Amino acid sequence: MAVNYDIVIIGGGSGGLVVASVAAQLNAKVALVEKDKLGGDCLWYGCVPSKSLIHAARVAYEIKQSSRFGIYTDAPKINFEEATGYVQSVIEAIAPHDSPERFRGLGVEVIFGSGKFIDRETFEVNGQQLKARSFVVSTGSRPAIPPVEGLKEAGFLTNEQVFSLQECPDSLIVIGAGPIGCELGQSFHRLGAKVTIIASHDKIMPKEDPEAAAVVEEQLESEGIRILKNSRAKKVEIINGKKCLWAGPKEGEGEKIIADEILVSAGRIPNVDSLNLEAAGVQYDQKGIKVSADLRTTNPRIFACGDIIGGYQFTHVAGYEAVVAVTNALFSPITRLFSTKANYRVIPWATFTEPELARVGLTEKQARNRYGDDVYVLKQPFAGVDRAQAENATKGFGKIITRANGEILGAHLVGSSAGELIHEVVLAMANKLPVKALTGIHIYPTLSEVNSKAGLLLNKQKFAQNEGLQNNLRKFFNFLRSL
Repeated sequence: MAVNYDIVIIGGGSGGLVVASVAAQLNAKVALVEKDKLGGDCLWYGCVPSKSLIHAARVAYEIKQSSRFGIYTDAPKINFEEATGYVQSVIEAIAPHDSPERFRGLGVEVIFGSGKFIDRETFEVNGQQLKARSFVVSTGSRPAIPPVEGLKEAGFLTNEQVFSLQECPDSLIVIGAGPIGCELGQSFHRLGAKVTIIASHDKIMPKEDPEAAAVVEEQLESEGIRILKNSRAKKVEIINGKKCLWAGPKEGEGEKIIADEILVSAGRIPNVDSLNLEAAGVQYDQKGIKVSADLRTTNPRIFACGDIIGGYQFTHVAGYEAVVAVTNALFSPITRLFSTKANYRVIPWATFTEPELARVGLTEKQARNRYGDDVYVLKQPFAGVDRAQAENATKGFGKIITRANGEILGAHLVGSSAGELIHEVVLAMANKLPVKALTGIHIYPTLSEVNSKAGLLLNKQKFAQNEGLQNNLRKFFNFLRSL
């Protein structure tokens, strides 16, 4: 049966917009369905506003700390409403790139409304039935709300409300010590709030390299942020107009913490509820839609990408998956012949606290579990990088994990500009270059020397372990001197 579209995209966030843009520029017939605003979480509630607020908070912190450089000034006067106004201005500057007008100009039919599948080949929205050769589901995720007694009644914030605040709360409890909780907790503290972070593990950011996460944790605590580790939020009550939260280990009532606001950053859940995926024959669970390596669902006409599939929940990964999905959806919608497969071997990410924390590839523990004794850890402190000394940015280190043959298995950077510096390692890993590729000439003095200095450590470590070679060299130089 003939269909009206080559591809119908459900969800206009980071992944869906890439699919729509690529498909339209290839002259496919495209429809894009979005229930709210194009741009998704990244533009409106995630990456863009959070990094803008982080920047404003960093400026405030640098002013407060300027005496370190012999510069003395009064304490900064922080107008929080103007700070969030700056955040909104950045969103407004970027929004046209994700606007309906731009995509309609590309030839995409943009449809606003909530819809659902009514069978394996039809998606219905606003009473209109859309049939296509292929569909791509990219409806993203939303904040997970923990089942804490009294939390809903007391009221709370998530990333969807926090950037619209007009006043900085005097005190803030952050439930969750992952990247979002740590980034926003530090930012609000620097802008004037007294912050307590509740961490369910014995350290913050448990998915990161423990040594790297410890550097960030030390910085947060040095700024006056309180971190309750191995704790969970148990219940919330309103007492005398304040939000009182009890937190502690699993057993017992826990400690009472009083604050003006509570920010929930306890993970994400996929937006699958209203899509009626059962009618389309698409399998999913609490983690998201199940897909194969080519991002195809259990219905061969339907693909999925981004947060909805429950993997790496980053904008840049959604964009990468979108290219894989649109390629397969347009050119191999039914058959798997010649399909492109997603490859997650080299996936970098960063947490934009200060210091920043960036990662790609395996942790040291993962590497040792996989390769045993054939693992070398090359660790270069920022204190040994002259530019870091010049900028008083000596906290942290670069850690590169390799095999004896120089294969890079992973890297973990914690320090100034770690989110930028990691890309040199990413490029090397993506092109399967050995760690010695990082040891080429680097401009002096730059922070990038942390990579070249770390790269040099493999040969140094191997030489230190090779007593035979050392003895032979001593004999060789003794012989030369004797001549």
